[in-house]
Amino acid sequence: MNAVALHRSPWGRARDLLACALIVVGVTIPMAAFAQALSIINGDVTQKVALSDLRAMSDETFTLYDPYQGRDVEMQGLAFRTFLIEQFGEVPPALHFTAWDDYEVTLEGWDDPSWYLITAEDGDPLTIRSRGPARLVERDYGDRDVENLREFNDWIWMIRSIEAKW
Repeated sequence: MNAVALHRSPWGRARDLLACALIVVGVTIPMAAFAQALSIINGDVTQKVALSDLRAMSDETFTLYDPYQGRDVEMQGLAFRTFLIEQFGEVPPALHFTAWDDYEVTLEGWDDPSWYLITAEDGDPLTIRSRGPARLVERDYGDRDVENLREFNDWIWMIRSIEAKW
């Protein structure tokens, strides 16, 4: 087999470099931008809450046994009921959640003070890799068995948007 050297013009190399640069930019800009805000949707109105603002609102810190990690975790967040009233004026009868991994679910019954919107864990802001940037957890487990993860399937991770369903 004979090897043949391919000669490319400077314009061909420039085109290839530009294509590579566009691919890198196309991949990195959405990654940098996608976890910068939480979308709050109320009918036809969509508002963005910056994650920095959401973290600043997170005024409660508590230690909770996280059944998914199998250990006590210091969580920082805010009462979800209070957040909903601030955003929608009242607690909507149902909420539709969309996560960064495209998981979607609509759930009812959020007028419960035991739910918290978590933005930091063990002192570090939540990221996509740590099931953030925002996560809903229940502070009071009641009589549920922490060894049975199915009893915690209403915890919602990686929240990208929250839509009120009236």
